[in-house]
Amino acid sequence: MLVIGFPSGAFQANCYLVALGAGGQCVIVDPGEGAVPAIQEALREHSLTPAGVLATHGHLDHVWSAAEVADAHEVAVWIHPADRGLLADPLAGIGPELAQVFGDSVPSAEPERVAELGAAQVELAGLHIDVDHCPGHTRGSVLFRLVTPEGGKLAFTGDTLFASGVGRTDLPGGDQTALEASLRNRILQLDDETVVLPGHGPSTTIGRERAGNPFLTGTRAG
Repeated sequence: MLVIGFPSGAFQANCYLVALGAGGQCVIVDPGEGAVPAIQEALREHSLTPAGVLATHGHLDHVWSAAEVADAHEVAVWIHPADRGLLADPLAGIGPELAQVFGDSVPSAEPERVAELGAAQVELAGLHIDVDHCPGHTRGSVLFRLVTPEGGKLAFTGDTLFASGVGRTDLPGGDQTALEASLRNRILQLDDETVVLPGHGPSTTIGRERAGNPFLTGTRAG
């Protein structure tokens, strides 16, 4: 399994390229602000061809470059229907104060192809990717899970779970009660050895977060 990750943009959001190996197809998870040069470099270096763009949620720091990347490679952007509107109106997801910071620089054109994440699994680039709806940070936040050919378990958690933290719920569409339910009913159901690849910051494991994340300690799985 080949997983390439890097932060980009003002908010240092993590973008990931995932493939069974070099020389084949890949999926691109959360191509945010300024991610295109690094994506292009990784595609060239590993001879990869994008099969789709996956969005853990619709906040602009995670989908800023989604349309550009998807349209350039004639693939779809996969996003939960509850967050689809943020592709066309990204400022709606961040509130007026942050909107003033970005102003007219934010791309607002929907990708030519959009696929809604309605099923429990997506199959792209030879990968069987499980999709869990995890509302709280946004209404359409999701968790992408897959098992590597070597037997490892990966979870792309977006802004639902970080190392030692969880996503904020004070932006439009955020819901603290929903986030707590997602942590209890989705995150804490995962095996301890699951490697967490979050939307910001370093990777971690479910076991490490279960034991030391102040937002999870004391929370019982549903």
